[in-house]
Amino acid sequence: MAVIFIKFFDVVPVRFNLWVMLFTSCWVVYMLRVNMSLNLIAMVPQAPRNSTLQSQCGSKDEILRNDTLRHDDDTEVHAAPVQIPGGASFNWSAKQQALILGSYFWCYPLTSLIGGMASERWGPRYVVLVTSLASAILTALSPLAAKLDYMALVVIRFLLGFAGGFIYPALHVLIARWAPPVEKGKFVSAMMGGTLGTVVTWSLTGPLMEKCGWASAFYVPAALTLVWCGFWWYLVADTPSDHPRISEAERKYILEALGDKVKKSKGLPPFKSIVTSFPFLAMIILHYGNLWGLYFIMTVGPKFVSSVLGFELSAAGVISALPYLARLFFATIFGVVGDFILARKLMSTTLIRKFFCISSHILPGVLLVLLVYAGCSTALSVALITLSMGFNGAATLTNLQNHQDLAPNYAGTLYGIANCVGSTAGFFTPMITAYFTSSGNSFESWRPVFFLGASVYIISAVFFIFFGTANIQPWNFAADDKEGKDDRTNGDLKELSTPTIKNGDAKDIKETALNVTK
Repeated sequence: MAVIFIKFFDVVPVRFNLWVMLFTSCWVVYMLRVNMSLNLIAMVPQAPRNSTLQSQCGSKDEILRNDTLRHDDDTEVHAAPVQIPGGASFNWSAKQQALILGSYFWCYPLTSLIGGMASERWGPRYVVLVTSLASAILTALSPLAAKLDYMALVVIRFLLGFAGGFIYPALHVLIARWAPPVEKGKFVSAMMGGTLGTVVTWSLTGPLMEKCGWASAFYVPAALTLVWCGFWWYLVADTPSDHPRISEAERKYILEALGDKVKKSKGLPPFKSIVTSFPFLAMIILHYGNLWGLYFIMTVGPKFVSSVLGFELSAAGVISALPYLARLFFATIFGVVGDFILARKLMSTTLIRKFFCISSHILPGVLLVLLVYAGCSTALSVALITLSMGFNGAATLTNLQNHQDLAPNYAGTLYGIANCVGSTAGFFTPMITAYFTSSGNSFESWRPVFFLGASVYIISAVFFIFFGTANIQPWNFAADDKEGKDDRTNGDLKELSTPTIKNGDAKDIKETALNVTK
């Protein structure tokens, strides 16, 4: 049976297999990242919670509450605790719990910065495999570390973050080496697998812990990751030329599509040219605006709905998942639309990147402003948050692709730098929110918070529309090959668009063109 299953993957086009592995790799890395936030609830005794929500709209949200839990004297109402086998074993303080959760991100920006260079030098297949294996082992050791001391668990989480930082830059290197320009939108949309991974992990971890205990929430993800690593090793190769089971027609199609713009790199990236490149600066600003908006919605959005509207968004599993599912759905749609436009040459690559900034940045910013004026309508507020995250799925056509336009040879390095800078938004958004809302949770207190978040979204998009480009940069090519490239570019930067195909090969190549969305 296993042999038949493996043979099935040999029949399916390699690019489809690669898309699936990209999607599931993001799923796996988020599964190992976010499970701790729920595991701690079962591991540590939870303080009694007051269900009386002191909010500006508290009296208008009755339809979302259970009337049997309301009391005229506003006394505390305690939820019946769910019995977890072996649960509530550790009397860790709130500060210690925060240390455990935050330690994942201490080194994550640094390894995100070097992950692209490591993948360009040693190959993304090995980088993803080694870091995923290490993450699985570390996750399996987490229960033992917790029983030793909370600091042992902090070390485990720190190492998990160290390993996790390599994954996304490595995946972008893989996309640069495998995805034909007219299919790149669909491949980049696979990077939204982490969104679904978050939703599924949060949905299934609770029932799993109730049945098997909190330790199972570490062992099961670790085991799934180890199984996934086997599929990754079998199905993925660094380049089409390295894949042992790809058909000759498909290999030819990919290599003809990519041309000579992407090559294996063993040297260091041209950092001086990169950091002094104005198009790269425009891309970083656009990427920063995207991450600011994402962190803003993930942290500030639920807090606003909870503290101002009086509705605990995170307590309703389906509602809290809606923004993430919307982003995944919209990203897939935008990816297909972008590839369709590019394949039919309806727009240039640069125009596509700039035009879809309206959807990925400007519209989400406008929706954040409207959220402040939605009043006490919880349904409208949730709809606006969901649409804001959903439209941001168009980032698959803007900041999540632009680094591959500028320098496909160094796509991992560029993404790593941008992600390192962008991750600082996660530190700033909670601090800014706390500053403006220190005096209370009225609409007036929150209004500048949302205005600022919307401004970062919109200004970054406007800057990119004026100064950004999708033209390939001269420093994409290695120094020893630059002279030949200069003859071809002749001073004009070429754009990654539809490939030029030799007439003799056109028929074979056309037959192998794959629509990975089928």
